[in-house]
Amino acid sequence: MIQVLVIVHALLAVGLLGALTHQAFSVARASASAKHNIVDRFRGVSSPAFTNTIIILFIVTSICGGLLYPRYRIDVRTTLEDLQLRAANGIFEIKEHFAAVGLGLLPVYWLAWRPGAAAEYVATRKYLTWILAFLAWWNFLVGEVLNNIKGLFP
Repeated sequence: MIQVLVIVHALLAVGLLGALTHQAFSVARASASAKHNIVDRFRGVSSPAFTNTIIILFIVTSICGGLLYPRYRIDVRTTLEDLQLRAANGIFEIKEHFAAVGLGLLPVYWLAWRPGAAAEYVATRKYLTWILAFLAWWNFLVGEVLNNIKGLFP
């Protein structure tokens, strides 16, 4: 059962990363340019269309991670402590805090991206999206590395 939950958690995280990365690159573009190459097409998505999906995926992924957390504390963290990998434990602690910060930012993110929001929120949208993208990428990479450390040291 735990393996299924880990796979579902990873798939949700990949979906979140895809949506956040598309939105982050679309708000980063300086101007609406012709879509001649793949980078312009990647950045040329409708940014507001991703907002609700990102919020739902962030919440569901965090809940799924919360369900996995007790198992991590029992299995993976004890292995890391036995191997004296304090840095890995510290990085996971940062991951926990980043997830909480991301969840705390979601209401402001939603307000900035709601339909009819003033044009003065363009910079706010950009920075909030990039912050959430950073947090999601950090959490994904740290989670994958720490999950794999357990497998490397039987």
